[in-house]
Amino acid sequence: MSDIYAGIDLGTDSIKVVVAEKKNEKYFVLAAVSSPSEGIQNGFIVDTKSAISSIKSAVRQASDSLGMKITKVIACIPPSNCKMNIVVGNSNVIDYNEITGVDVSNVLLSAIKKYDFTNDELVTAMPINFTIDDKKSVLDPKGMKGSVLETKVVISTVPKEPLYRILEVLKLSGVEAVDIAFTSVGDYYSIKNKKYDELVGAIINIGEESTNISVFNKGIQIKNSTLLVGSSNVDKDLTYVFKSKLRESRKIKETFAVADSSYADINDVYTFSIDKDTTKTVNQVNVSKVVEARIQEILKLAKNEIKNLTNREIRYIIITGGLTEMSAFSYLVEQEFGFVAKIWNITTMGIRHNKYSSCYGILRYFDDKLALRGKKYNMFSKDDISAMLSIESSIPKENIINRVFGHFFDN
Repeated sequence: MSDIYAGIDLGTDSIKVVVAEKKNEKYFVLAAVSSPSEGIQNGFIVDTKSAISSIKSAVRQASDSLGMKITKVIACIPPSNCKMNIVVGNSNVIDYNEITGVDVSNVLLSAIKKYDFTNDELVTAMPINFTIDDKKSVLDPKGMKGSVLETKVVISTVPKEPLYRILEVLKLSGVEAVDIAFTSVGDYYSIKNKKYDELVGAIINIGEESTNISVFNKGIQIKNSTLLVGSSNVDKDLTYVFKSKLRESRKIKETFAVADSSYADINDVYTFSIDKDTTKTVNQVNVSKVVEARIQEILKLAKNEIKNLTNREIRYIIITGGLTEMSAFSYLVEQEFGFVAKIWNITTMGIRHNKYSSCYGILRYFDDKLALRGKKYNMFSKDDISAMLSIESSIPKENIINRVFGHFFDN
């Protein structure tokens, strides 16, 4: 069977669920859902009952689209209040003839055990490199020979209570989190390539109520910061200036405004209701000036935060998040950062929207993590697929399962 993974991203505005299959080193999206979110703020649970209802709805929609029930997921965790430390471990190789995934797991465990987890919980453990006897700076030791394996690992932790609450709410919603990863790690893995794996860079994710800035060194997250300003501030600005209702302001932002007002059309107008008897008409230039001012502020704050996080030379800056889908956004990015920065546009069929970057990326992270340890894992067993087959006749022909059914089997 091929490798099929499901991921979930608990956002303030929406819950994203992505199911993807890896086949022949390529990823195929089998289902993707973005469903309204309640009870969740900046990735944390603020209302358990509402959060459970929102998660159940999102998972149900994804399951219906897939044609199989989703019960296991990789969960995106907000990197707020995260800590990053370097630990070192070593272990004897079980069989001198060849280092296996078991040896890799053993040496990573030996490093992790040296950290005090009294108040924090482990989220990721990303090896910088391995040493095999006298062979240093090995990235993947499997298949090589040696007697002692050593590693240097960057471990990331978060406070236990908010993390456990996320995991418990997922469980109460009917899904088990088989692994977790930061949204920022998901963002990196959605853009990961050999070039970025050799450089120091930053990823800016403009979320609904916050903007996350993370610094990566050779593919490993080393710094993180969160600004309490995001896409919803644009909505509030429009509401304040034009007296529109907040829901209407969001619609104006998403369907009418242009990020860079110099590309707006003064003759293009938008009419909306203020109350039962009153309407108001605004032109695109005036609307876009309000939007532009807030986006420029967010970009400036993020730029300053990158400088505060590291004094290393930043070789790339990737900006993502749903707000970056706005027309002419790239021009503001170029004005603020120059050509070192760019918007990451997801081109994978089925998720061609930047709001999916974290959720899609953690699936690739999970697969990479398994590969290093020489393991395989499938969130949908043969029994799951057999059960689906027994009701195949009731599945609509347009269902995604029918279109890609052959991918589930080796033959």
